[in-house]
Amino acid sequence: MNRTKTPLTVDPSVLADLLDGRWASERRRGRTLVEHPDTVPPITGDLDEMREATLRGVRALGESGSTLRSLPTELGGENDHAGYVAAFEESVTASPSLQIKAGVQYGLFGGAIQHLGNAEQHAQWLLPAQRGELLGCFAMTEIGHGSDVASLGTIAVYDPAAEEFVITTPFRAATKEYIGNAAAHGRAAVVFAQLITAGVDHGVHAFFVPIRTEDGEPMPGVSIEDDGRKGGLLGVDNGRLAFADVRVPRTHLLDRYGAVAPDGTYSSPIDSPGRRFFTMLGTLVQGRVSLDGAAVVAAKLGLDIAVRYGLERRQFTGADDTEEVVLMDYQQHQRRLMPLLAETYANAIAHEVLLASFQRVFSGEDDSDEARQLLETQAAGFKATSTWDALDVLQECREACGGAGFMTENRLTGLRADLDVYVTFEGDNTVLLQLVGKRLLGDYAAEFKNIDVGGVARFIGTQAAEHSLYRSGLANVGRTIGEVLTPGLTERRIRSGRLQELLLSARVDTMVAELASNLRPASKLPKEEAAALLNENQHELIEAAKAYVELLKWQALNTAMHTFDDDPRRADEAKALRRIRDLYGLTLIERSIGWHIMYGRLSMNRARQVGPAINRLCAKLAGNAADLVAAFGYGPEHRRATIAEGVEARRQTEAREHYRRARAQADHPVDEKVLHRERTRKG
Repeated sequence: MNRTKTPLTVDPSVLADLLDGRWASERRRGRTLVEHPDTVPPITGDLDEMREATLRGVRALGESGSTLRSLPTELGGENDHAGYVAAFEESVTASPSLQIKAGVQYGLFGGAIQHLGNAEQHAQWLLPAQRGELLGCFAMTEIGHGSDVASLGTIAVYDPAAEEFVITTPFRAATKEYIGNAAAHGRAAVVFAQLITAGVDHGVHAFFVPIRTEDGEPMPGVSIEDDGRKGGLLGVDNGRLAFADVRVPRTHLLDRYGAVAPDGTYSSPIDSPGRRFFTMLGTLVQGRVSLDGAAVVAAKLGLDIAVRYGLERRQFTGADDTEEVVLMDYQQHQRRLMPLLAETYANAIAHEVLLASFQRVFSGEDDSDEARQLLETQAAGFKATSTWDALDVLQECREACGGAGFMTENRLTGLRADLDVYVTFEGDNTVLLQLVGKRLLGDYAAEFKNIDVGGVARFIGTQAAEHSLYRSGLANVGRTIGEVLTPGLTERRIRSGRLQELLLSARVDTMVAELASNLRPASKLPKEEAAALLNENQHELIEAAKAYVELLKWQALNTAMHTFDDDPRRADEAKALRRIRDLYGLTLIERSIGWHIMYGRLSMNRARQVGPAINRLCAKLAGNAADLVAAFGYGPEHRRATIAEGVEARRQTEAREHYRRARAQADHPVDEKVLHRERTRKG
């Protein structure tokens, strides 16, 4: 047995409270959604059947009243934005299609009305939208302008004589594309278009536009096309929308940040067009927050299934001539699943940090520019990395379950297909990480503006100045940061939390400083040359952003690890969390081991300790693998995978036993009583 022989005594419910966080009750209430007969769609069916089944789930969610939770108290809500999102993202356990279609309806369509509209518009459209009575779309993305929202081609020209906006798709590339709810069910859309009045383009604004009649036919001037089958999320009816001089009343402009008077005069509480644009988009950050959490839920489900199967499934004989080895006892099986388990713990705990930021901003507790910028940076970075991580987790879990994992009934292939597009919508991940990278550069420039070289060293402090010595090769040969801190080569030393944080943070510091140095000439170059210089450093910008987000997630996990430090009753839970923290940190370091060696952060001797330390941690955590996935809080009704309930493993064991018995009888007939005694002796 290669799992630890003395596993910790871990109470999964204690870890569950930590993972579910401040909004645990709302999150757990969201998991009960699977008990409603309309929320879990069939695993197979034609496109229309899948769409109708998902629509029933969306309506059931609206009828439950949970979609009103984020509304202000005057509209019957609780102003609890994070609680609403925490419950909502758990709908992935029922179906990712339900989570996305409901997200379009309640989070994007309803959310745009709530955050961009006025009180009168709330009274007219918001409550029907949040109850699932008024089905709608969020029409932002265009064929020719995906993530480049500022350059959208759709126009809304104000006609003062009629007091109407004329909405037009001037060319094919301005067609709204991949719009959820558009192909079949949407009756209205929040359409993003360039607002033009008196010949002046005031930039992108949002308009409430009816797209279908009560009979379900397209409104005059509205063209609707069905995107058809996709690689996943078959329950979501994505489609294209185009507009040929579609007129809507002036009052259909969602005018919280920009209004047009009857005579066409434009006004806004925000003078700067750029700041106004980003403020409008910032109110829609909820989509990225919920996708981050939904990706974590999907990763949890995949690991729950794969770990349970790995603890049951046997393959090949090892030390015993007849008894086959449980998959989880193989080192490579531990290596493929335990680091992903630690990563998912980190993502889940970091998501709670993001939810707290989201609640502070959207509840009005802290609506400052600084708080909003922090939220937007966290949401962009966390969503990008968590959705990529979820795909990796689900693919590895599928492979770890062999052929059984490829069966539709065992959920993993369906989850992987549905989660695929999460990396693209609500902002392509690569684009989102560029936003994070630019924020890092902006912060760097603000911190070091007008400070000379000596001032920079004093500002950063001894630690960062020491990093610069190693980076420039001026330090003593063979002396690295890791060795200065922890001179021994024991497992305890390589697992030092201080060393992990120093290595992770030093990498971010160095990458950002190098980027700033490389891009410094851009401010004095012509626009074309400056753009070319940025393009030459785009990969480094994205890598720096990834490193920064990894550091934030490690720090969130490290903080959570200390939760039970002062509670002797929770010593084993604290030790399990420390192992998870160490495995996550060392895995991040191992992924970039070449960088740490090249930049003098780790010596070759120290670097060689990382892999063996990871192996030992994997073996120790594998001993508590069942407890660690039980802490996710999912039951058979959430997993809906026979291999996770021991059924498949027992079937395969019975088949192997039957085969061995048949062979034994054919080659050396043996008394059945003897075989029975032998099986009983081995348990």
